[in-house]
Amino acid sequence: MSHTPHELAEEFPEQAEAIQKLKVVNAHFAKLVDDYHDVNRAIHRAETNVEPIDDLYEAELRKKRLMLKDHIWSMLQPA
Repeated sequence: MSHTPHELAEEFPEQAEAIQKLKVVNAHFAKLVDDYHDVNRAIHRAETNVEPIDDLYEAELRKKRLMLKDHIWSMLQPA
């Protein structure tokens, strides 16, 4: 398990500018990004024992982060 935060700019470095632009013009996308960051921070805090959580709950958070990341990625793809 890595203790490295999975920030979107690091996950999709080639899309960093597009992420910023889409956040401004698309409220749904901005909400997805905010949700991703909230879940990502909770996972990182659990991994570093700042706020330990149950293993099952951590696994659920990881699944949610992946789902959000997939949705964000799909919205970044040209139509």
